[in-house]
Amino acid sequence: MQHLRIFTPEAMVPAVLDLLRHDPAVTCLTHLPGAVVDPAGDLIEADLPREAVNEVLDTLRAIGVQREGSIHLGPVPAWLSQAGFDSERVTPGSSADAVVWADVTQRAYEESELNWTYLTFMSLATLIASIAIVLDSQILVIGAMVLGPEFIPIAALGLALVRRRPSLFYFAARSLLVGFVVAIAVATLFALVGRALGWIVVDQVTAPRPATAFIYTPDKWSFIVALIAAAAGALSLTSAKVGGLSGVFISVTTIPAAGNVALGLAFWLPDEILGSVLQLAVNMGGMAVAGWLTLAFQQAVWSRMSARRMRFVERLRARRA
Repeated sequence: MQHLRIFTPEAMVPAVLDLLRHDPAVTCLTHLPGAVVDPAGDLIEADLPREAVNEVLDTLRAIGVQREGSIHLGPVPAWLSQAGFDSERVTPGSSADAVVWADVTQRAYEESELNWTYLTFMSLATLIASIAIVLDSQILVIGAMVLGPEFIPIAALGLALVRRRPSLFYFAARSLLVGFVVAIAVATLFALVGRALGWIVVDQVTAPRPATAFIYTPDKWSFIVALIAAAAGALSLTSAKVGGLSGVFISVTTIPAAGNVALGLAFWLPDEILGSVLQLAVNMGGMAVAGWLTLAFQQAVWSRMSARRMRFVERLRARRA
């Protein structure tokens, strides 16, 4: 269940109430005249299932509520309501499967923003990955994977194509490019310092590393794992079940590959650099493609669900008229 809060000028209130009142998915409709002080207006609140959110938001945007006022949407952690239960029963689809595109898109914008926090996490994760390679430690590799913030910007590339958001594509691509360049540069600098102090020697980078050799030796399985992990990640981002994201983070080797690039640059090992760059490209390419295909499939499915629900709403409105 989702809770909808609408701040709107008084002139738009009748249109908003008419849309919400005649939608069978909407329950607990509340109108507080004059509750908004600046800018002056009314407050309208309602509850509705996740499955109905997209169509309701689309109708509100169609009459310009977002330009004259604002629309807030948030989950209801727990609720007890027969009316709410009935509204979920008449709404096609499952709440866990429903994709709230406004929520997914906003999260993609926020987590694809190029800022100091993003760059710091990228740099720290890449540093840990570099240390993991020197020590040949799978545990540290996993830690670096979990810490890296690059998955959502990669998924945002596919989302931007599906939802036709060129600005989101630009934001995500810029964050990925600048993030990896900065993270590799920082890790290379630290590797050069470690080399000068004698803490890291070339044999630690070139010697057999059974626990971390996969980082710079991409093969068909690297691409297949990237496809599967990104599909699972896209489903976690768009559904009500987000537990799958941690599994995605520790399935692909983007951050470890960046750490190995940094070590290769510090000791100038072209084979290590080339293999790691290829691993990075294979993982990012596979994740971007799989994310795009998964989101495109979800949009196709939920477009049919939305059309079915809107036909039901129109028939209901016609009977009430």
